[in-house]
Amino acid sequence: MPVSSTADEIPSDAPPCSPGQLDRILGPEHRALTIGILAVVSLVAFEAMAVATAMPVAVRDLHGLRFYAWGFSAFLTASLVGMVVSGDVSDRRGPLLPFVVAVTTFGIGLVLAGLATTMWLFVLGRAIQGFGGGLNIVALYVVVGRTYPDALRPRLFSAMSSAWVLPAIVGPAIAGAVADALSWRWVFLAVPPLIAPAVLLMLPHLTGLGAATEGGSVRRRTLPAVAAAVGVALLQYAGQRRDVVSLWLVVGGLALLAPSLPRLLPRGTLRIRRGLPTTIAMRGVLAGAFFGAETFVPLMLIEERGMATALAGLTLTGGAVGWSAGSWYQGRPSTTLPRHRLIQAGTGLVAVGIAVTALGLWQAVPALVAAVGWVVAGLGMGAAMSSVNVVMLGQSREAEQGFNSAALQVSDALGSIVLIGVAGAIFAGLHNDHGGNAPVFLFIYGLMAAVAVAGAVVAPRVR
Repeated sequence: MPVSSTADEIPSDAPPCSPGQLDRILGPEHRALTIGILAVVSLVAFEAMAVATAMPVAVRDLHGLRFYAWGFSAFLTASLVGMVVSGDVSDRRGPLLPFVVAVTTFGIGLVLAGLATTMWLFVLGRAIQGFGGGLNIVALYVVVGRTYPDALRPRLFSAMSSAWVLPAIVGPAIAGAVADALSWRWVFLAVPPLIAPAVLLMLPHLTGLGAATEGGSVRRRTLPAVAAAVGVALLQYAGQRRDVVSLWLVVGGLALLAPSLPRLLPRGTLRIRRGLPTTIAMRGVLAGAFFGAETFVPLMLIEERGMATALAGLTLTGGAVGWSAGSWYQGRPSTTLPRHRLIQAGTGLVAVGIAVTALGLWQAVPALVAAVGWVVAGLGMGAAMSSVNVVMLGQSREAEQGFNSAALQVSDALGSIVLIGVAGAIFAGLHNDHGGNAPVFLFIYGLMAAVAVAGAVVAPRVR
């Protein structure tokens, strides 16, 4: 299905949208659903930011420091399976069931992690959270595709991006205060009761969203999803080792991913075929380049510029603010730049932002320049990522919205894992414990900027 060439063109088969509601997502018809979606996204965002802050305290308390990374890996690995299952069920039965299971499962995982007495129970809780998180994000995308007119989707995705800003700013501070004053457990246990009101706002709007297609089997893509998740876990674990075993783990991971990924992505995605396949691939390119670089921004500022940890962390907050601003720009009704150009320009800004951040490696350059660069990179991500979401829904028939939304998330996760893993391997192999690591950071940033430049070159193929 072709995509509108400009932000304000509406396909002839788009759901009706009255002039009074065209420029707002809080009109009477959509208000409760919009508030519910944004509340759920905000709570998930807060939990993501808070967990990253509380994790060191939790693993020390559970005597599981050597398994620190598994608290994150278990979440991401299980989320891949949840994404695919949610896409299949949403296409066959509608988004209501996966959404309800998502919030329930996410809440159970939070409680289990918060009450865990051993590290393995904690990791299990994180895995259950991840499965629920994967179910949730795909179900929300399908809800957007089924409920909101084409003209309102850019503004809603902009609002969803903005919902991450406040948690990014206050989440770590609140989590740290709660962990210090009470216990790290309350970072997990306090969230489930807060989700219930948002769910109650959304449910009346989801009950009528039934199946979009008949036939098929939910299980036909579950097995490849599990294989891909295990392959991803092996690649993550390989990145944490520094011995010959890591090579075998990489081989095993790739052996699982090679046959399973083609079944989880639209045909031609790995070959950057024009149209939907490129749209899906761009999500992975953007996520990989941005997060592959972001992972090392605070560390670079601390090691090379002697910046305080809290101040270095504020650089990431600047990126989140820039992301929100870029997403806001692409969602303005007056924005007439074609979507493929928004994606191209946004990807280019990511490359520029990474390059400017790398300038912070030179002592003659004020460290503030690195922070400014990361705001620019965030600006590009906001414009490009939200536009990718809009284009994907515009290219998807209703019966394919679940599968394509899941594919988008799989691409995102895979791109992040691969490029963060590559960056981590470069850092581990070249890092000198006695300092003087500016060339190592420069190598990583150069590689991530090159990936973003390549993405900007192929971005017009989303048409």
